[in-house]
Amino acid sequence: MSQPLSGILPVAPTPFHDDGRLDREGMRRVLDCMIDQGVDAICILANYSEQFLLSDEERALLMRLSLEHVAGRRPVIVTISHFSTAIAVARARAAEAMGAAMVMMMPPYHGVGLVPAEAGIIEHFRAVSDAISIPIMVQDAPLSGVSLPVPLLARMAREIDNVSYFKIETPFAADKLAALIEAGGADILGPFDGEEAVTLLVDLDAGATGTMTSAMLPDKIRPIVTEYRAGNAEAALAQWKLCLPLINHENRQCGLRAAKAVFTEGGVIASDHVRHPLRPMSERTRARLLQLARELDLMALRWGK
Repeated sequence: MSQPLSGILPVAPTPFHDDGRLDREGMRRVLDCMIDQGVDAICILANYSEQFLLSDEERALLMRLSLEHVAGRRPVIVTISHFSTAIAVARARAAEAMGAAMVMMMPPYHGVGLVPAEAGIIEHFRAVSDAISIPIMVQDAPLSGVSLPVPLLARMAREIDNVSYFKIETPFAADKLAALIEAGGADILGPFDGEEAVTLLVDLDAGATGTMTSAMLPDKIRPIVTEYRAGNAEAALAQWKLCLPLINHENRQCGLRAAKAVFTEGGVIASDHVRHPLRPMSERTRARLLQLARELDLMALRWGK
């Protein structure tokens, strides 16, 4: 990448058939729809991709399928998180070899009681960095239970060559983003938020240069970022207000199931199946989701029809 990646970098859902098998053609359609939605990059194999419900063989298949199908039309970010440093390194090397533009990884964790000390976290990320030449995005999310304070993140950006992007989705993300940008300076190439953009405006105020949402409505969220970065803060605020009821419903009621439900309704994929032990959303929640999505006229609701 000649310029730092910015804008909207959504996570691709992983489609399954009703019986739980991978839907390979559905995955290709997901990627095509996301490109038509105007995304700046695509992230695969993340938590919203149900990565924790995929076998190693399925991960490898999806990575190859996705990178070959996108074929350079957009940068692809491959999530490689694993507690084992050796496995994270192997995943990173494989992703780069297949053409990934960036890898994203969480700190090593295995439940709240099995987390390495700060030195181990540094060593984990450094090992991955030493194995590849593409950027690394650090995912700082409550899911891990790992505390990544600003001084540690700034140190990682300063001391580990390829660590330069950060997805901050902790409580009070805006304050953390602002502090990280101040502490890390030029070493912070990509300060991003997550959480479906539920705090996007204040995160942009804090200096975020983009957002990592689900794939449900990037066509509506991307203008928030582009307007704000063009100096049109009022236009960005107006667009965020339009999107916020749907963003909030996704974030608080639906989770990763939302994008799959909208994609199914719009004919992008054939099934919104989620793998057990996850459960489908209630019909009440789904009905409200689709009502809000229709009010915004999401591209995903029209794409496959």
